[in-house]
Amino acid sequence: MAQIVGGFGVPHTPVFPMFVKRDGPDCEIAKLFGAQKDQLAAVRPDVIVMFDTDHLNTFFLDNLPIFAMGVDKTFKAPNDEPPTVPNYVVPSAPGLAAHIRAAGVAAGFDVGVTMNFSVDHSVTVPLHFLTPEMNIPVIPFFISGHLPPLPSAQRCYALGQAVGRAIEAWPENKRVVVMGSGSFSLEVGGPRMAPGRSDGVPDPDWAGRVIKLLEGQQIDTLIKESTEHQLLKAGNVGGEILNWIAMLGAIGNRKPNYVAPQMQNGHAYGVWRWN
Repeated sequence: MAQIVGGFGVPHTPVFPMFVKRDGPDCEIAKLFGAQKDQLAAVRPDVIVMFDTDHLNTFFLDNLPIFAMGVDKTFKAPNDEPPTVPNYVVPSAPGLAAHIRAAGVAAGFDVGVTMNFSVDHSVTVPLHFLTPEMNIPVIPFFISGHLPPLPSAQRCYALGQAVGRAIEAWPENKRVVVMGSGSFSLEVGGPRMAPGRSDGVPDPDWAGRVIKLLEGQQIDTLIKESTEHQLLKAGNVGGEILNWIAMLGAIGNRKPNYVAPQMQNGHAYGVWRWN
């Protein structure tokens, strides 16, 4: 039987690969992702299931599902050209992906599907740092976290629980890591950007609150406080916290090994390991 062996919360800022290339391996970004890379290698995953929010690159306004899975043998990454990131072909696990989708639908979630697809920086940037050889199959699970109406935090947590059950019902002996990709407070290209920048952190208090709740294993409180009003107040991509919440649902209520904040960017790096 498959087993979930870890959970990871990751940022996906598209310019981070360029910053690391410019600033070298001793910069903060390289060290934070490097620590996660070591943790990921230690759990020896056979498959990664990643909850992420597409930035209108895989989908668009004319076809924008609340929940959707990528199901194919491979997918191309990235489709939005983050600076200095090469073009990758990422292996996937279509059998397991189709199984998770079917289990999600059976559990009451209307999970869409995309095939012959590509992904943007929300998937590519974390993989660029954590699995640069692209030798671990990855299953993207898309959650609409940018444009209202947003799915509720409770629904995303329940979705994660359904995904966790589906993974553990898969008959093959696979070690699976679940990731949640995104920020807690961030405004990109909108009126709440920081002066002289293309983004900003409109609600640093919320980002700090999220980190404290994660560290304290207060998941029920995090879900209760992650209302649509709060997420939109946290920036036009503040809904990406829903990806972390879905990841938490999949792995169960566990205390993290660590949550490393990067407050100037409104996000953090988290690791949950037990196997």
